[in-house]
Amino acid sequence: QVQLVESGGGLVQAGDSLRLSCAASGRTINTYGMGWFRQAPGKEREFVAAIRWNGASTLYADSVRGRFTISKDNAKNTAFLQMNMLKPEDTALYYCAAQLFGSGSSTPNDYRTWGQGTQVTVSS
Repeated sequence: QVQLVESGGGLVQAGDSLRLSCAASGRTINTYGMGWFRQAPGKEREFVAAIRWNGASTLYADSVRGRFTISKDNAKNTAFLQMNMLKPEDTALYYCAAQLFGSGSSTPNDYRTWGQGTQVTVSS
């Protein structure tokens, strides 16, 4: 089964950028839709962005559209989340998820495999 490991989080100031990586192992992600979710302390897990397995379409939460970009590089077996113009409300633990032949869903239950998360903290 595919295994996922997130990296690239850190402490930044408002307006800065970060690039999160989701490295897969055990299986190729060629046929997997990928999603990014986040969870802040005391809050529910929130959808951020997703990409169809073949890269043909993407989906973004209203709160990040225009600032974040999801992508996948099959040759590197890695998905990415480019985050620009970060805001304090973006502070959360960010999770990567994979769905075999996934359409790029915003629903957490559609994903069978999850990483452990990487922390993003944005100060003002």
